[in-house]
Amino acid sequence: MSCYICIDLKSFFASVECVDRGLDPFRANLVVADEARGRGAICLAVSPAMKALGVKNRCRLFEIPAGIDYIIALPHMRRYMEVSAGIVALYQQYVSPDDLHVYSIDECFIDAAPYLRLYRQTPRAFAQMLMDAVFQKTGICATAGIGTNLFLCKLALDITAKHADDHIGVLDEAGFRRQLWRHRPITDIWGIGRGTARRLALLGVYDLHGVTELPEQVLYREFGVNAQVLIDHAHGRESGTIAQIHAYKPKSHSLSNSQILFSDYTRADAYVVLREMVDALVLKLVEQGLLAGSVALSVGYSGDRLPAAGGSHRLEKPTDSFRTIMAAFDGIYTRTVRDLPIRRVGIALQELTSGANLQLTLFDDLPERQRERDLQTARIGIKNRFGKNALLKGLSYTEAGTARVRNKLIGGHNGG
Repeated sequence: MSCYICIDLKSFFASVECVDRGLDPFRANLVVADEARGRGAICLAVSPAMKALGVKNRCRLFEIPAGIDYIIALPHMRRYMEVSAGIVALYQQYVSPDDLHVYSIDECFIDAAPYLRLYRQTPRAFAQMLMDAVFQKTGICATAGIGTNLFLCKLALDITAKHADDHIGVLDEAGFRRQLWRHRPITDIWGIGRGTARRLALLGVYDLHGVTELPEQVLYREFGVNAQVLIDHAHGRESGTIAQIHAYKPKSHSLSNSQILFSDYTRADAYVVLREMVDALVLKLVEQGLLAGSVALSVGYSGDRLPAAGGSHRLEKPTDSFRTIMAAFDGIYTRTVRDLPIRRVGIALQELTSGANLQLTLFDDLPERQRERDLQTARIGIKNRFGKNALLKGLSYTEAGTARVRNKLIGGHNGG
């Protein structure tokens, strides 16, 4: 029988900070946040002790109830990556990399079936063995979900493990129907976000059992091809395997970048950030020898009072020219972005192809193109040798620019 385990490192960032300070994460009140961003800074993680007091992950500092004494730890992303890599290496002492899928910095899926007989362990005992190994090596507690497919083991981790004394949840198809078919809110279910939940609510559905009672043609009309995943998951089915995940090759590729701004930006100041982001992404495009066939922009207003602005634009032909790509973003920005406080900017270069596919015409300014390419190549060489901030455009030294600060971050947070 198939057996999958999903292991999560409990309050990972906060636990690392506690252990590094010689503190017990279950007793120490600690949050991971950048105080320099003000009281509105998001807590990337809170210690289990803080969770026991009702403080939730991803809250903002000002939302922490008064009267709780706590430590604020600056994020140290490089340190978290090092610890995560060490734990993945630890898992690989027990299972083959072919049977391991790293889902995120603090979460992994394992195809456990081949190892239960090898170690003469039950699924629960095998999960406990891995959790104990992590704790002995790092002092960090883990939780685990066990299921007969990837979907069920993830649900067992996310929902049922929270109520188990040993922090291990177990689900098979029968247990899924018994325990989670009528679980609410439906957004607790892996893969169902608020948008999907709203669309289901309009159909009078608020849990997975309700999904199973809807005619399939109604679901296909509402969700298109994505309805099949929703239908399968509502019945506890999942046909994907770790081997298939490893073998998957996307039909198209893209490069993207987004950032939440440190404060509300005007339309003009956000445009400065947009130019910085496009410049950095085009350099990455050139460095990887790729061409972009289309671009996409998303701009979020402060407080989410309005839907995001933006859109996409197909380029006349695939290119790696900053001028051409920036002109496309200019058009989208001018047409769609309103003069309101802006807090989020996201861009993507899509439909990527090899630079070997570049097509030139008689109307191309070849000397100008070569000059731009030589300049891009020189900038890449300087940045790779001396660091991202070794050579910046003047706009990055304006008050609105964010590149100088962000170039020092990892994943948008302090590298440490």
